[in-house]
Amino acid sequence: MIASFFVTFAFALLSLAAPATETLERRQRAQVINRCSTPNTAALTFDDGPYIYMKDIVDLLDQNNAKGTFFYNGNNYRCIYDPDMVDNVKYAYNHGHQVASHTWGHEHLASLTWDQIHDEMWRVELALSRITGAYPAFFRPPYGEYNNLVLDAAGIRGQAAVIWDLDSGDSVGASVASQKSEYDDAVDRHPSTILSLQHEVYETTAHQVVEYAINQLQNAGYRLVTVAECLGEDPYQSVAAPQSRTADWHC
Repeated sequence: MIASFFVTFAFALLSLAAPATETLERRQRAQVINRCSTPNTAALTFDDGPYIYMKDIVDLLDQNNAKGTFFYNGNNYRCIYDPDMVDNVKYAYNHGHQVASHTWGHEHLASLTWDQIHDEMWRVELALSRITGAYPAFFRPPYGEYNNLVLDAAGIRGQAAVIWDLDSGDSVGASVASQKSEYDDAVDRHPSTILSLQHEVYETTAHQVVEYAINQLQNAGYRLVTVAECLGEDPYQSVAAPQSRTADWHC
């Protein structure tokens, strides 16, 4: 109910500012980002958390003077409001890594209605704002799926849609050797930038692949930065103090 009101109110304000439908659509529609723009940077991104391996990934990044970006769901492998998951999200954020939206329940957004899309976006944005105080400027559509309705919804919410140009393959069952070879191939090609996709919910990703990827990319001369840094943009639309836990913190 609250989400629907927010969406209706925001849409009404934008409509007043841009009465021409075509102009309004251009203004609303989110940018789709498939690659970084700052030369010699690589952005390691991690989807589907928060989950139990997240602190291990953060520690690996920290030990190697690297930064990562975590695209969080609200209720996927775990509920983001579970006390230990709240601690994990705070851990990543407080260590200087970027937190971003992967929507609430990892739904196929392109199959949803306008209100359903906004609800999926709003609920995880609210959780991240409560836990960290930061309102994300980036989101990643689950499965990398989107249509114009999804992009319009993200645009109204002030967010860009982040995809990737290197997929480790962990989510489709690729072996550790196969995942490592993706990074070997990327290093051999040596593009100016790399925007990679991993998932923090797999033990092999956290404990075998991430360290290898960090070493390979850094040895090849890449700086490992957040998505926002690799684009030269701000990671958050606003930053405030985190909130104290209340009875509303549940999935």
